[in-house]
Amino acid sequence: MNIVKNTFSIKDLENLSGIKAHTIRIWEKRYNILEPMRTETNIRLYDLENLQKLLNITLLHNYGYKISKISKFPKDKIPSLVNEIITEKSAKSHAISSFKMAMMNFDQTLFFKTYNDLLSEKSFREIFYEVFIPLIQEIGLLWQTDTITPAHEHFISYLIKQKVLINTEELQLKEPIKNDKIFILYLPLNEIHELGLMYLNYEILYSGYKTIYLGESVPLENLKDIAKYFENITFVCYMTVEPNPNDVNDYVEKLINQFEPKDSNDFWFIGRMVENINPKLLTNNIRRFESIADLTYSL
Repeated sequence: MNIVKNTFSIKDLENLSGIKAHTIRIWEKRYNILEPMRTETNIRLYDLENLQKLLNITLLHNYGYKISKISKFPKDKIPSLVNEIITEKSAKSHAISSFKMAMMNFDQTLFFKTYNDLLSEKSFREIFYEVFIPLIQEIGLLWQTDTITPAHEHFISYLIKQKVLINTEELQLKEPIKNDKIFILYLPLNEIHELGLMYLNYEILYSGYKTIYLGESVPLENLKDIAKYFENITFVCYMTVEPNPNDVNDYVEKLINQFEPKDSNDFWFIGRMVENINPKLLTNNIRRFESIADLTYSL
C-alpha cells in the first residue's frame, strides 16, 4: 500500500519552503501560482506538484525574479529556468530543496542524482558542511512541527549515513600518518543519534589519525576495557539527548574517574548536551566543542 504523504497544508508549505503562509496566500490569490484543493470545510490542501512548484518559485524569487513575472511563465518554463540559473550561488538552496523532495517522496533515485550532481562540483566535505548540515537542521525543525514523520527523517538520515560510510571506508584503507594519539569515538548509553559521530570519524581519519569507532549506546565500563589496549587516547563523546541535562556533569565525572591521573588521555565532548557541562570541570585535557567544525579545527 502506498502511504507516502502526498497532500500538504499551507503550514507544511511554509515549513518546507520558508515562505510565510500569509505570503503564499497572497501569491495564490493575486497571481494564481498554485492550485490548491479544498476540503469540505474549505481548508486548503496542496499536492506534491504544488510543493515542487513552490520550491522552484522560491529559488527564482530568492535569485531576484519578481513573483509577478514568474506567474506569467508557462508551466514548463519554471523548472527549465531553475536548471539554467543553478550557479554556485544558488546550488546549495536548490540541492536542499531536491533532497527535501526526495525525502517527502521516499525517492532514493532523486537523492542519488542530486548528490552526484553536487559531487561533480564539490568535494564530499564541502557537500556535508554546505548542504547536509543545513539539511539536517531543517529536518529537525520539520519533524518538530509535524511536517514530516520520523519515517521521513530515518529515510534521509540513512542515505546520508551511506555516503559518510563510503567515504570513510576509503580513508580507512590508508595507513595513519599521525601516531601521537588515537581517537575512540562513541555515544553514551541510550544515545542513538549517530550521524554526527560518524562524520567526526571521517574528519579525524581525514586528518591522518587512527580511530576506533564504537558507535551508539556504549556503557562506561567498556571504555575502561578498551583503554587497556592503547595509550594516549582521546575519547570523543557525542551527546545529543543523553545524558539528560541534570546528569551531564555526573556523567563526565564518572568517565574521568575511571582512569588514573597518570594516564595520558584526553576527553572531548560535543553535541547539544555539552552546554550543561560545568566550566569548572574543563581542563586542558577535558574539553567541549560547540560544533563539528570547532572540533575539526582542533585536530
